[in-house]
Amino acid sequence: MIPRLKVLIIYSLILLLFSCKNSVRESPASVSELPDSTSVSKPDSTIFMYGIPTDSFDLVTGHIKRNGFLSSILLEHGVKMEEIDMALKNSSTVFDVRKIRSGNTYTLFCKKDSTARASYLVYEHDPTTCYVFSFNDSLNITPYRKEVLHVIKYVSATVETSLWDAMIAGGLHPSLVGKLSDIFAWSIDFFGLQRGDSFKVIYEERSIDEKPLGAGKIFGAQFTGSGSTIYAIPFIQDGKESFFDGEGNSLRKAFLKAPLQYSRVSSRFSGSRMHPILRIRRPHYGVDYAAPVGTPVMAIGDGRVTQARVESGSGRVVRIVHNSVYSTAYLHLSRFGAGIAPGAYVKQGDIIGYVGSSGLSTGPHLDFRFYMNGSPVDPLKVEAPPVEPVSEAGKASFEKSKTVVLSLLDSF
Repeated sequence: MIPRLKVLIIYSLILLLFSCKNSVRESPASVSELPDSTSVSKPDSTIFMYGIPTDSFDLVTGHIKRNGFLSSILLEHGVKMEEIDMALKNSSTVFDVRKIRSGNTYTLFCKKDSTARASYLVYEHDPTTCYVFSFNDSLNITPYRKEVLHVIKYVSATVETSLWDAMIAGGLHPSLVGKLSDIFAWSIDFFGLQRGDSFKVIYEERSIDEKPLGAGKIFGAQFTGSGSTIYAIPFIQDGKESFFDGEGNSLRKAFLKAPLQYSRVSSRFSGSRMHPILRIRRPHYGVDYAAPVGTPVMAIGDGRVTQARVESGSGRVVRIVHNSVYSTAYLHLSRFGAGIAPGAYVKQGDIIGYVGSSGLSTGPHLDFRFYMNGSPVDPLKVEAPPVEPVSEAGKASFEKSKTVVLSLLDSF
């Protein structure tokens, strides 16, 4: 257990040396933001929920049923349909009730009289945000943000079987594993960890109502294995925060912006696109680049070829794993590049195939797909942090940050 004074010192140093301008600090709405409130003062004896005094009402809690409507819930508790319609109309820009999710929790604040009419309905949209529906003198909807508790922690873990098992055994949130995997993706093979390898990390843990939301900002990390140690030191350069090693080199490598020279983007990433041949709507998890047959297609980064084969509607496909986080796929090729086969290693810029129209295709193009932790992401929206080392102008500031981070990591 870390003494409270030491935690405060650590927190102060980190806030001093690392800009937290990009961190989102959620805070609860004040009572004055809620409808029908006339004062922000709260008597010590009064218990408030969502900024509403509970001793004035009887509370009814439930979950939104599948295909259920808030109107049916409210009508059962004395709210008239015209009042519901007016509240929705007055706050149409605040919340779209069509986005209400089945299974989510709601709480009714009902009057303590013979009518038992609902004065408020609070709908919990997600772990941090609720919407307060008012049915008093004001008929409207007000957003309410729960208070998010931020606690700085630092932990260490030694690998017995995998990083995941080590973290879970230590009672840590799974999101921390994902963050570490992303930070060290280019430096560590997470599928090749050995027993005795170890991690240290200083991070921010977020929680609401004592329920963990997962890891927030990473303030520093360290991996030790195979006789060497790699540090991850956060530093803002060119307006973006990235992680650098102890020498000031970026822990990331660059990706090419596009895998070929193309004439235009003929189709974009979409969750629902009308297929030009099948004439049905289905997801298109890639970007189509229109280009002549035979245009060379390049690997956007270093990696290992896992597949080079014909895949039904995708035609000739090459799939490349770049590290434990990122992978890419290149579809509808006319032919494969020289030496491209499963197991082959490629460098950024190597030709892995040529544009074609194989599979279900209306014309020559490359369907390029980008994956992060196995899930497709829009290649045109991937924002890679800077990969250059710390600049000369930033070295003095970086050295100060490095001194603090390494000192804290070495202290446990």
